[in-house]
Amino acid sequence: MKVARQAVSQPSDVDAALAALGADDLREVVREAMGRLDERAHEAVAGAIIRRAARGASGWAPAAVSEREVAEAVAFAERARQDGTADPSEVDERLGRGTAAFLRKDYAAAHRIYGALLPMLADGDVDLGQDELVSEVLGVDTDACAAQYVVAAYMLAAPAARADAVRAAIREVDGVGYFFEPIRDMERAAGEALPGLDDFLPRWRAVVEGEAAGGRRADRDTETDRWLREVVGRMEGPAGLAAIARRSSRPDDLRAWCRSLVEATDWRAALPAFEEAAELAREAAPRAEFLDGAAFAAQRLGEADVSPWLERAWRAEPTMARLLRWLGRAGAAQAMQARIAEALAACPQEAQAQLALLRLLHGDVAGSAKLLAEAPGLGWSGRDHPGHQVFPLFAALLGCPASAAGPSEPGSDREPPEFEDDEGDRRIATPPMDEIVRAAGVEGVRDPRSRALMLAAMREAAEARVAGVTGQKRRRHYGHAASLVAACVACDRSPETDRWVATLRGEYRRFPALREELDRRIGSA
Repeated sequence: MKVARQAVSQPSDVDAALAALGADDLREVVREAMGRLDERAHEAVAGAIIRRAARGASGWAPAAVSEREVAEAVAFAERARQDGTADPSEVDERLGRGTAAFLRKDYAAAHRIYGALLPMLADGDVDLGQDELVSEVLGVDTDACAAQYVVAAYMLAAPAARADAVRAAIREVDGVGYFFEPIRDMERAAGEALPGLDDFLPRWRAVVEGEAAGGRRADRDTETDRWLREVVGRMEGPAGLAAIARRSSRPDDLRAWCRSLVEATDWRAALPAFEEAAELAREAAPRAEFLDGAAFAAQRLGEADVSPWLERAWRAEPTMARLLRWLGRAGAAQAMQARIAEALAACPQEAQAQLALLRLLHGDVAGSAKLLAEAPGLGWSGRDHPGHQVFPLFAALLGCPASAAGPSEPGSDREPPEFEDDEGDRRIATPPMDEIVRAAGVEGVRDPRSRALMLAAMREAAEARVAGVTGQKRRRHYGHAASLVAACVACDRSPETDRWVATLRGEYRRFPALREELDRRIGSA
């Protein structure tokens, strides 16, 4: 049975203790801990220690791997391929020899060992007892081994043949090693600058361009697309990436161009690049993403008002986050109401969560309540469902304590990949919804009719949620449904509410798990 961590403060205590330990004490702790690990975990930790020590400033390196040990590893791989099976611990041990040779810069020995073992694992020629992935049973990091194998191929090949050697090595280990950006991955594995890189880049580009020309797709990014962007970025920088992006208009190409300018903190170039990318993008989602980026760049350039870009981004792909950003920069209450009216007129009908919020901000309590009341009981995690946003907002406006408003299930209003600057700043801050509500002048609902409409909508939403989760036997969501009922009770402790809860209990008397959740949550509410 797994035991939960007992104290949230434990990680900080451990960090402080590690900082206080001397080198000898720390070594003793590590040795004791490794003695308690299973074989696979022991291999993983031992490998990490060896790699870290070999990369350090001490000059330490693993013991040399003899020719006899290399030959034995190659023979072991041949026997395993013939038998079709091997013991994972024995594979770990031989791969460890390859790592030791690599860390000593004995690239020939590493290449022979890895070249014998990794391709047979990649091809699935040997059963190690795993269900699916080799990494399930091996303690050695096969991805790191694959990168070291490719580096060894690079180091051993003649300069003119390096590009082909690298490509062939990557093919051999495809399945146990993943190369997102091969140049970067090789540099990380080598731990130092690759010799002859300037000569390698144009040759590598020719290899990758040859593959990309025959397999480039308009609908999705491919492996060679990424590799081509990497080498072009290395050789030509943002200008080369811009040329690729303008030719293809593909989102990933456009994104790489803009990201290169953000990483260089060249905001004067980034702003027009984002705007051009938005014009070139053929679909709404990436177009809005690039307009978000343009707002970020404009902000970094010191623009006093980034609302024009935020508005265009929201209109391109309306999401709740974009709506809040745009409304949050309206300024005075009068300007806010004008912006709310504009948004109401342009908001798509399917964006029910945004419509419900906008109607409430515009003073149309009945319209907002209607959308909540008519929302389906399932799909609360969808970004367009008004429940997860509007229900807790109604509860707060009715004076329901925040702790009793129930855990609102998060919507899937996911933001696109963010363009961060060199300091890790995220593009544009999204103001909290309650801040927007206050800025619009909606701080409490005192009108009895409006309060009744909101409470009735909350009850209908709670009823629909209970019916939805019980109808589909979604036991994991019973607690959420019960929390909505509890929020209604917390907002209105009247006999009418008591009768409503009693009726619900009676209707669902055959669902003991739901009744238990109702008892627990209404009691606490």
